[in-house]
Amino acid sequence: MIAYLGRIVHDNDAESELDDDVSSISKSLDLQGSVENGDVSSLACKDFGGLYSVKPLFLIKPSGAEDISRVVKLALRTSNLTVAARGNGHSINGQAMAEGGLVIDMRSTEKNHFEFLPINGSHYIDVSGGALWEDVLTRCVSRYGYAPRSWTDYLSLTVGGTLSNAGVSGQAFCYGPQTSNVTELEVVTGKGEITICSETLNSELFFGVLGGLGQFGVITRARIKLQQAPDMVRWIRVVYSEFEEFTRDAEFLVTQKEGESFDYVEGFVFCNNDDPFNGWPSVPLDPSHEFNPTYISQTAGSVLYCLEVAFHYRNSDHPTVDTAVNGLLGRLRFVEGLKSQVDVSYTKFLLRVNRAEEQVKANGTWDGPHPWLNLFVSKSDVVNFDRTVFKTMLKDGVGGPMLIYPLLRSKWDDRTSVVLPEGEIFYIVALLRFVPNGPSVEKLAAQNREIVNWCIKVGLDFKLYLPHYQSKEDWERHFGNRWSRFVERKASFDPMAILAPGQNIFRRDPSNIIISREF
Repeated sequence: MIAYLGRIVHDNDAESELDDDVSSISKSLDLQGSVENGDVSSLACKDFGGLYSVKPLFLIKPSGAEDISRVVKLALRTSNLTVAARGNGHSINGQAMAEGGLVIDMRSTEKNHFEFLPINGSHYIDVSGGALWEDVLTRCVSRYGYAPRSWTDYLSLTVGGTLSNAGVSGQAFCYGPQTSNVTELEVVTGKGEITICSETLNSELFFGVLGGLGQFGVITRARIKLQQAPDMVRWIRVVYSEFEEFTRDAEFLVTQKEGESFDYVEGFVFCNNDDPFNGWPSVPLDPSHEFNPTYISQTAGSVLYCLEVAFHYRNSDHPTVDTAVNGLLGRLRFVEGLKSQVDVSYTKFLLRVNRAEEQVKANGTWDGPHPWLNLFVSKSDVVNFDRTVFKTMLKDGVGGPMLIYPLLRSKWDDRTSVVLPEGEIFYIVALLRFVPNGPSVEKLAAQNREIVNWCIKVGLDFKLYLPHYQSKEDWERHFGNRWSRFVERKASFDPMAILAPGQNIFRRDPSNIIISREF
């Protein structure tokens, strides 16, 4: 078997033999799952970003952790094969690809685990790393009346995928990111070892994998904290003309004691014009209501700001909801007359982006390229960022949402592999572009680079979220004083740099058994 794979890896004519040998590879590996040829039409060659496309050797559809372990151990016995775990393909810059390597389709494992666990008065759910968060939501709520505490905005993402990055949405100010809401993992390491880990068991692997960009292991099972699911959500948007007032109110809300604020706080920037995608029409929650620009001051700038909040309640709480919500809104300084609100079910609120997906798919832009950019920016630099980026570079919008809202560092665990700006309050910025194919794609990708280079040049305290860098120097700058810890974890759990080659952090070096600190 190894000789056969060696022939595929080293023989230039071997590609012509692949179609005939896929079944024999599966049998030789003794996989319970299946193997597909990694041709150019395969999903393994693509991702949501649409900016990169590379051809793997094979696409593996494992039945579970044992299959994944066999695949990793096979790669270990070769000189250059790498392995990438692919969730639902929502990466932007080819992070889940493996050129000439083996791509593992984690979606084939989605139904392996689903167990509701009451433990010492708390409630948890064990789910597969390949499960979609939208399925976790609907099954937890419908079967048990419970739900995870922390989410992402878009739920057609895999559990293992978001935990390998952080997992952030409007609940993170209260409960932290998704990486702060998992208590146990099953992981297949870069040595092919199937390992259970937690804060107290194999803790270095546990914290390394969380936010570890797939570098230390493939998450095959996660134990997620739950809370009782509310019945309904009051979903509200209010508008600001001044950035300082927007940030003052957003920071006020996220720093209140638990139970004394809204349950969800986000925000976004929009253009002060009637553009249907970037301007006033993007704000109202009820499509029958129109945005009335006469409430906006004549001195307002080219962009405006929307604070988006949500208040959870049970059906039995309805009589007191108005009092609670109005009490919170009464302390904010938004533009009077520009408030939009609706009451929706809890699941409908959490699936709001999935419904928007259906609309975008209908107009054809969902399947186009997505040169997105996500950053964490410190509170100390966010006004400068707004003045230069939002008010100048992006004053005409990006063809999609421009999110910005505050998060609290104390809700994140410094033991994970995620790196953050300094200070208790920092902001997530997400430029979510939807563009057609064509020359504009490279122009927008270049604009992303311009924004990042400006941040570096002026010395902003920032970190890329869902990072993508091309050089060792950039990665060292990104991790800062955490770089040595990251390298040490790589040496411990994936010493031959088998895993996640698409992140472009480490390169497999066949001459070394233990990964070098150099590329």
